[in-house]
Amino acid sequence: MKTLTIASVVMFLAVTAFGQKPSPAAVAEGTNVKVAYSQPSKKERVIFAANGLVPYGQVWRTGANEATEITFAKDGSFGGKPVKAGTYTLWTIPGEKEWKVILNSDTKFWGTDHEKHKDKDFLTVTAPSKPINDEIEKFTIRFEGANMIMEWDKTRVAVPVSAK
Repeated sequence: MKTLTIASVVMFLAVTAFGQKPSPAAVAEGTNVKVAYSQPSKKERVIFAANGLVPYGQVWRTGANEATEITFAKDGSFGGKPVKAGTYTLWTIPGEKEWKVILNSDTKFWGTDHEKHKDKDFLTVTAPSKPINDEIEKFTIRFEGANMIMEWDKTRVAVPVSAK
């Protein structure tokens, strides 16, 4: 019994010391809209590129860990398209010059399972990707005026969001 207890403690310490910690959770709030997501860090990695951590042309969970969720308190618009009040998952397909931003009506799945649920995609908009001078260490979503801003590394994407 003593050997089993010592072995359990050693395993726990090894997993704790060497295991990856999940990215911290964050919430961004705008007028009648809220985004719940996790903030991965750059950690000197190449982020958006053909061979980056987030490759161009592939669906990304738009954060880390669980799927990013966006909640509209009232009917409104996202990227100029109408959207009903409710909670949705938010996905992106980054590109060098523009991103596709996807809203999916299924909120009951893990952050990397989009392919299995893409039939629930109900809105896709395109937003320009712009280079920025400052390097952003943690992926950040924030609201500025009528735009939802996504920033990470040296990239900024803005999607117009409004409530009726």
